[in-house]
Amino acid sequence: MADENISKNFIEQAIDEDLAEGKYSKVVTRFPPEPNGYLHIGHAKSIILNYGIAKEYGGKFNFRFDDTNPTKEKTEYVQSIIDDIKWLGADFGDEVLFASNYFDEMYEAAVKLIKKGKAYVCDLTADEIREYRGTLTEPGKNSPYRDRSIEENLELFEKMKNGEFEDGSRVLRAKIDMTSPNINMRDPILYRVARMTHHNTGDAWCIYPMYDFAHPIEDAIEGISHSLCTLEFEDHRPLYEWVVNELEYPQPPRQIEFAKLYLTNVVTGKRYIKKLVDDGIVDGWDDPRLVTLSALRRRGFTPESIKKFMELVGISKSQSSVDYAMLEYCIRDDLKPKANRMMAVLDPIKLIIDNYPEDKTEYFEIENNQENEELGTRQVSFSRELYIDREDFMEIPPKKYFRLFPGNEVRLKGAYFVKCVDFKKDEDGKITEIHCTYDPETRSGSGFEGRKVKGTIHWVDAKNAVTAEVRLYENIVDEEKGKLNEDGTLNLNPNSLTVLKDCKLEAAFKDAKKGDSFQFIRHGYFCVDSKDTTDDRLVFNRIVSLKSSYKPN
Repeated sequence: MADENISKNFIEQAIDEDLAEGKYSKVVTRFPPEPNGYLHIGHAKSIILNYGIAKEYGGKFNFRFDDTNPTKEKTEYVQSIIDDIKWLGADFGDEVLFASNYFDEMYEAAVKLIKKGKAYVCDLTADEIREYRGTLTEPGKNSPYRDRSIEENLELFEKMKNGEFEDGSRVLRAKIDMTSPNINMRDPILYRVARMTHHNTGDAWCIYPMYDFAHPIEDAIEGISHSLCTLEFEDHRPLYEWVVNELEYPQPPRQIEFAKLYLTNVVTGKRYIKKLVDDGIVDGWDDPRLVTLSALRRRGFTPESIKKFMELVGISKSQSSVDYAMLEYCIRDDLKPKANRMMAVLDPIKLIIDNYPEDKTEYFEIENNQENEELGTRQVSFSRELYIDREDFMEIPPKKYFRLFPGNEVRLKGAYFVKCVDFKKDEDGKITEIHCTYDPETRSGSGFEGRKVKGTIHWVDAKNAVTAEVRLYENIVDEEKGKLNEDGTLNLNPNSLTVLKDCKLEAAFKDAKKGDSFQFIRHGYFCVDSKDTTDDRLVFNRIVSLKSSYKPN
């Protein structure tokens, strides 16, 4: 048993203790997002942790929207979050829960606190409440309305509910301790008057509970055993425990905090992302330069790669930043054995084989993935006119350049040796086509054992090439200058997106479907864009390059 605990994280060890002591008979966890934006990579850590814990202990996982603040909530966000949870594979049994469905119970809970003398209606303004609260070094002072009678508080609170007071004119506060060293315990606000239309309850309510009051009640109603949340809620835990204890829930949930996930040089703040969207700098919350889950999905990241990443990051109590290169390593590791490796020419230049018959087409059998025989092979057509990448030819090459240049011979991948005999330029001096001859004796797979060549380049048959748009991404913020400017705005990278309009891909790509992933030989891993691809327009997003700066232990 001791050996088993060594490999468990501190949350699992705490759960083991609670189960052994009989505090809970069943583990029930939850993921409770606020529907005020799209989920990002940090939320994936919480989803995978909460679902994973429930699954590990044969328990239950609840998916619940914490929709107690209608000012920022939208149905659009609700649907996007549902899609993200399903994509990650967290099984919530198709039962989507809403905190707003418990508004009646929350109101009754507030009434119960008033009757116990633990809550009161306060008429102080927001500024006055802030002033009375004190500071980290000075205690707060009691509100002049703190000693209202239970009867008066019940009457005023009902009037709040019935809409008899203006927005912001009165609040319901917990009666705890204005001298507490923890500011969260200095008579926190439980309810406020706010006439807002709610996405779920419409105009049924004109008072809404505060998050710190609502959240523990939601957990208790659902029978959550372990409320797993990030470290910023650690100072709120005494209030969480006060609420569930004062309301006398028979088996109150236990809150346990863990460190948030911080990725280097990425934008996760909802207000920053919203501004990028509103300003048209990105084309939506799912722009592949972002790290929202919908953006990662659109770019081509897989649920498996996200889960692998979370395993490497681990669960701890200490805050730290993780290099984005680790996430890139995980998607490479996932796609390496899965993706077909195919030929794509991103900056095409015509290559003409002068001694190859004009009307001839032949086919070469090329393996789809040299590291995974199960992916099989495909037939690739070859004819007199091909496309190669512009960077694979140089008129005057530097030393150790082994690709194509005048007089040099290379292998066309899976096909023949070709030798450059001539090239043409336009009036601006740009090379427009390369002329070669081929040696029919050097056909790939023929067993040719003559001369050797040092370079192999990829190519695409011009006769049936597929034309596509390819998008190359870099970090949306300038990594060298840092994420933020002095004025608090994002320091954007002007080269975060490069669009290549006339790329040439081998014929097999004509069957590519939205979301399909491939390795473009030498260029990296690419995914068919799910948003802009149409029947007559094929768009690819580069998921990640082939080279990695991250080295796993």
